[in-house]
Amino acid sequence: MTRSPRLISVVLAANIAALGGVSAKAQEPKSGLPPPRWAAEVGIGVEYDSNISIEEVDRASSESDYALTLDASLEMRQDFNDTTELSLNYDYSQNSYNEFSQVDRQTHILGSDLSFKLGELDSGLSAYYINSRLDGSKFLELYRLSPSASGFLAKKWFARGAYVYVDKSIESSSERDATTHAVEGDVYYFRRGLRSYFNFGYRYKDEDAEADRLDYQSSSVKIRYVHRVEMLSRLAKFEISWRYEDRDYESETPSIGEARADKRHRWRADMEMPLIGKSAVQVYYGYSDYDSNLPSSDYYQTLVGTRFTYRW
Repeated sequence: MTRSPRLISVVLAANIAALGGVSAKAQEPKSGLPPPRWAAEVGIGVEYDSNISIEEVDRASSESDYALTLDASLEMRQDFNDTTELSLNYDYSQNSYNEFSQVDRQTHILGSDLSFKLGELDSGLSAYYINSRLDGSKFLELYRLSPSASGFLAKKWFARGAYVYVDKSIESSSERDATTHAVEGDVYYFRRGLRSYFNFGYRYKDEDAEADRLDYQSSSVKIRYVHRVEMLSRLAKFEISWRYEDRDYESETPSIGEARADKRHRWRADMEMPLIGKSAVQVYYGYSDYDSNLPSSDYYQTLVGTRFTYRW
């Protein structure tokens, strides 16, 4: 997790509306708070994974399998005034594999995003708690805190910067418990507002683990393109992205007799098409190339899936 997508989309939509001379929020009542706004989504799908793996503990099976996926989310947004908004959300996801039930994964995410406007600058503070289980047992627990600032550089150019602090623990491998400090920046170029835009990003991360051999610094870059077209009186969405991460580990890994070095490429393409009412179908493809001098972290992986979603 590198950022809060909900907070970014809210800020972008508000700023784009303001540029067009349209108020991003309805008129506030003279006294008291307006009622909160609620949103929910459920999704169910099927996914093919060419290489069942657990990235957090550097394990890849070189075996493929199919998984049933289930997702659900609930969000509440509350306006306090013209410049301050709070978002609270809960996300649930479940991957249940056909053969490799030992890596069935269930994840719960509780989050909050506070956004407020200071002149021409939009600021935010997000806090998230993540609990992930494997085959019904404790696996990963993570806390994330991130202040951010964003604003338009020009009519079609938008920038966002953030600091991210993460504290994570892994039940089965306490030597991998770690704290992470990261700084990240994103630039958006809007060809046609939110209908068509590019996103360029950079992140520097410093992870300090319990075991010295797992300490590392990394630099990451990403490029995304999002395009929306009208279909069935709603918008269909197409997205393509590439991400690259270069990790340099500080200490020698005994099993290979040298410091570990990882270079990771990830490609992904998504298409979401509207159906009847508020339902939609999503089709996605992902390919990852993990290049490492540690054999267990040197592998390829392909993900292909589809899911049906309904939003309220």
